[in-house]
Amino acid sequence: MSPKDVIDPQFVNAHFPALNKDWVFFDNAGGSQIVKGAVDKITEFLFEKNVQIGGSYAVSQAASDALMDGRKAAQTLVNAARPEEIVFGPSTTALLQTLATSVRSQLNEGDEIIVTVADHESNIGPWERLTEFGIIVKFWPLDHETLELRLEDLEPLMTERTRLVCVHHVSNILGSINPIAEFARFVHERGASICVDAVAYAPHRAIDVQAWDVDYYVFSLYKCYGPHTAIMYGKYDLLLELDGLYHYFYGKDKVPGKLEPGNPNYELAYSTVGVVDYLVALGESVGATGSRRDKVVAAYAAMTRQEDALTERLLAWLNARNDCRVIGKAINVDSTRVPTIAFKFDSQDSGQIAKQMDDYGIAIRFGDFHSRRLMEDLQENDNGGAVRVSMVHYNTLDQVDRLCAALGEIVGEA
Repeated sequence: MSPKDVIDPQFVNAHFPALNKDWVFFDNAGGSQIVKGAVDKITEFLFEKNVQIGGSYAVSQAASDALMDGRKAAQTLVNAARPEEIVFGPSTTALLQTLATSVRSQLNEGDEIIVTVADHESNIGPWERLTEFGIIVKFWPLDHETLELRLEDLEPLMTERTRLVCVHHVSNILGSINPIAEFARFVHERGASICVDAVAYAPHRAIDVQAWDVDYYVFSLYKCYGPHTAIMYGKYDLLLELDGLYHYFYGKDKVPGKLEPGNPNYELAYSTVGVVDYLVALGESVGATGSRRDKVVAAYAAMTRQEDALTERLLAWLNARNDCRVIGKAINVDSTRVPTIAFKFDSQDSGQIAKQMDDYGIAIRFGDFHSRRLMEDLQENDNGGAVRVSMVHYNTLDQVDRLCAALGEIVGEA
């Protein structure tokens, strides 16, 4: 591996002012630190363009351009075919509720939606609430031996009435990457659409909605180096068919505005430019050339190399103990695992461990992380649930070693 393949921590730290503190941030799956360029875009909008879009005057036109620039940045980030396929919203939870509401009139009593027991509640609850309209919701089970979603378990659930399959790209507890392109192909061959919760994937790997042929793809920017806002990609033809949630005079062809009632938060949408600018710069720092998209892809490849090292260091420490159990796969084969690692110590309360870690200046979390059905299914919801360490590319091996030393002091040697 050449030096150009390795992320320069000084380059990264210069873009994340919060990293200059003493805290070690290992709760990134709950929310990453924000890149300075995103904050700069927010400030620029609020100080220079803070008016309503759609006016004839120059400042309003600049505001409209900023919103479109945000959509174009998100288009680059996910490799959408056009910027109008980008819908902004306050959170992934809110966007999935928007999608469930706007698709309801297309569904008839007896139609079926399939969800997974391993998903975050955001990609279960909105669909389950449609049962009051006669929609049937089925659960795609998790194989308890492999901790994988298997297509052979999905196939008997699908019928000619199946309209939508909802699944996560990565579980925020198990950490393994699902083969979304394979899932999408399988679902489409059976005449249904697919909706993917990508919250736990987007901070770690390059997104390519066209290559995967997904229909809807949703993630939170605040877990992907931006502010508290979220992005939903939808195929343009599918977005056209959705019911609008805005005023009655917003026709079906007003995409994506009809799905952004009250309009999106302009400054947060514009901050997407700052996130993508950072990824482009990171790609350039490891020698990438070509288009902005090419540089984003290169940045994520470099991030994967860094994160693989972090994952392997922590898993090695956890696996060496005889009193610890990783919830999920305890090895990272061919980069198929992100550095979101949940575990439990025998007869130890996970909440107490996480709280004691505060004294070491290390931020981690415990619980079920709103994937309660998964934790109940695995019978892992006792003793405070799981301890979760969730890392991203700006974390370091030294920080992992600091974490392991602290854990050893808290739970004792084993």
